[in-house]
Amino acid sequence: MNVLLKPVQWIYCVYAFVLFVGIMLVVFPFVLIALSFGKITGGNLIYKLCMLWARSWYFLIGIRHKEIFEYPHDNTRQYIFVANHISYMDIPPLVLISHQPIRILGKYEMVKIPVFGWIYRAAVVLVDRKNAETRSKSVRALKAALKQGISIFIFPEGTFNETPHPLKDFFDGAFRIAIETETPIKPLLLVDTLERLHYNSILSLTPGKNRVIYLQEIPVAGMTMKDIPALRQQVYDIMDAGLRRYRNYSVV
Repeated sequence: MNVLLKPVQWIYCVYAFVLFVGIMLVVFPFVLIALSFGKITGGNLIYKLCMLWARSWYFLIGIRHKEIFEYPHDNTRQYIFVANHISYMDIPPLVLISHQPIRILGKYEMVKIPVFGWIYRAAVVLVDRKNAETRSKSVRALKAALKQGISIFIFPEGTFNETPHPLKDFFDGAFRIAIETETPIKPLLLVDTLERLHYNSILSLTPGKNRVIYLQEIPVAGMTMKDIPALRQQVYDIMDAGLRRYRNYSVV
């Protein structure tokens, strides 16, 4: 049966890819116009365009975005959002979350993709983790966004989690910035993105639900740099427990 369904899967993936590129080409001229409004206003406009892009694409390919609030969430408050990272489909939900404006820390390699790379460069704070200079520059850009009243988003695992466990080890960056700027952390869970698109194949895309789970806010007031390991572990434990509630993992 699976063999018979494979051609249908491939046709669906090609259909979804063509739509993704088609909508991107429609959005691209408006992104160029938005750039003329400056880094803050223009950046916020670009995120709205990306939201329209993602929402249209989801509708046309049968993916349902849903937000679940396990705890009350204040849309007007600034946060450092963190989430698990396991699929390229982790990105669309981030521009669809109800909390805006936001800036996402993204990998530099993505700018090499034609056309998409231009939009990506304009929308995210770029980082090359192998380059100390760009890491420092990205931290300054994230702090500047926070000073402008804009929330930021960081994947604390850094790269895809390809292990059988809910999470990989976290880097310190998000927690260091949180303490230095006294900005609370808001963990999110992306619990369906691996089913929508597996990291091993772009031909694994499937329609269905795509839930974003909002966990409790983690305050950082009064913390110092010495508290980074404890804060990192606290957030890790909360997210690990949350992922185990929504997905099946081994007890290890």
